[in-house]
Amino acid sequence: MKLAGVLVLVGAALLLTSGGDCGICPVIKQKAELFLHGSQEEYLSFVKQYKDSRLILENAGKIKKCVDNSLTEEDKTHAMNLIERIDASPVC
Repeated sequence: MKLAGVLVLVGAALLLTSGGDCGICPVIKQKAELFLHGSQEEYLSFVKQYKDSRLILENAGKIKKCVDNSLTEEDKTHAMNLIERIDASPVC
């Protein structure tokens, strides 16, 4: 798997929250979905809701473009499946 794929998987594993049910925050799941399967415009619009900084939006756009150019649809689907499995895990 490519480095970007590994980074996405590691990032997905780090998305776990320490809240009561230990599930993944719905906003983080939505962000991951847009990051992996949304358009650049959809993703940046979502990021802008939480942090309207030119520098952050530029960097988010660069990272999104890198992921879109580096990962295959299969890689992206595997990453989302991992997030879903973590979220649904009874040991979480």
